[in-house]
Order: sequence, then structure tokens, then C-alpha cells
Amino acid sequence: MTGHHFPHALEATRPAQVGLIVLQSDETIEPDLRRLLPPELELLVSRIPSGAEVTPATLAAMESEMTASAALFPAGAQLAVVGYGCTSGTAQIGAAEVAARIRAGVEVQHVTEPVTALIAACAELGLSRLALLSPYVAPVSERLRAVLAEAGIATPVFGSFLVEEEARVARISATSILAAGQQLVAASAEPVEALFLSCTNLRALPVIEPLEAATGLPVLASNTVLAWHMARLAGTRAQGPGRLLRGDGGAMRAAG
Repeated sequence: MTGHHFPHALEATRPAQVGLIVLQSDETIEPDLRRLLPPELELLVSRIPSGAEVTPATLAAMESEMTASAALFPAGAQLAVVGYGCTSGTAQIGAAEVAARIRAGVEVQHVTEPVTALIAACAELGLSRLALLSPYVAPVSERLRAVLAEAGIATPVFGSFLVEEEARVARISATSILAAGQQLVAASAEPVEALFLSCTNLRALPVIEPLEAATGLPVLASNTVLAWHMARLAGTRAQGPGRLLRGDGGAMRAAG
């Protein structure tokens, strides 16, 4: 008995592809980006080992794993963009080093992460003073604030849930995030122009619109800025909650 052999043709065109490197412990960013990125972009995902606790040491340790994680994308993929899905990890390792490590593992046109994406989003919306809400302990959050300050973005008011275990971040309720965001903006002794919800594992999407309505400010989150920047670098647009993804930036700049 012989097998059957069938002729086949290769597809003449293929969808634009983008890659995402997700922390082993992150349960939120992958479904978020599949919702936020436009359907014409095909999302490919790799994972990177990450510590159970979020500390400067565990964040820095991802640097040595990054090239291997990038090398796990399919060899036949043609990636327009690779995003590294960790805000605090980028702040600890450095955006330039993140890009270099990823490029050592995969051929890609653009590399981004939530810190570079946030800085680009602030430029798009004309923002330089943020209220910052973080899940993490002070040493982790302070590094992010320092990196933003170097980019000309002040965070005069800051609040945290003081979570040490990464697995707990995805369990923080929308009610808690909504209340904390409102209280943070209201407590600011200095005027702020927007609220940033830091961490790709924080389930921020459901509270962005309610927080914008309650505070009157743009509300940015790690996953919305990353999706926005990845889509822009790929030549298209992300869609989702918040002024940034609704494309209100031009109106805001004109009003400012």
C-alpha cells in the first residue's frame, strides 16, 4: 500500500506578524493584546522565565533569558515588531539592552516595550506629568519613576498596592483599581495631566473608561500603550478603551 502525495502551493501573501514576549507569570497581557491589536495583525507569542516575586533582582535576571525567548519565535515568521511585555523589567534592564537582547535572538524590524511605548504615548498626547499607580513594592516602582524622569516625564503623585508576588497582581479587582486610581488623582497636591496604570499583568482594561470619566484625565495602562505602539510601528492602529486608542491625541494637543 502506497501513500498519496498531493501537490501544494504556497500562499502568495501572508498577514503582517508581530511578536510578544510574555512573562511566565503573566495571565493578562496576551488576552489584552489579542483584543487591542487590529485583526490584520497576526500575534505570535513566546514566554520568558520570571520570578515568583517581583524584585529588582528577579527583574534583572530576565535579561539573560531574553535572547533565548526571542529565538523561540517560528523560524519562518516575518515579524514587523516584537514587544517585550514587562514595564518594570524594562525599567530595570534598560530599553536599549532589551532591544539588543531580542534582536540577538530574532530578526525583526522594530522592538518596543511598555516604557518606550509610554514615553511615545505621552509625546503623542502632549503629557509630561503623570499620576502613577503600581502594584509593586517601592524599589521596583522607584526605578520606573527614575527612568520616566530621565525622559522628561514627572510622576509627582504615586501609589502602590505593595504586591510582592506576581501571581497576585492578576487577582487585584477592578473595584480596587478604580478606587485607587480615583483616590490617587484626588490626593495629588500638584496638577497631573494623566493617570498611568503600570504592569502588564494588571487587569486594567475594564477600568480605563470609568477612570477617565471620573477624573477627567486620560488614563494609560501598560497594555494599552504597548498595543498602541506595536500597531503604530507595524503601520496600523490599535483599538480599545481610553483617549489614546480612540485617537484623541490631536484634539488634546490643540486644546493644550
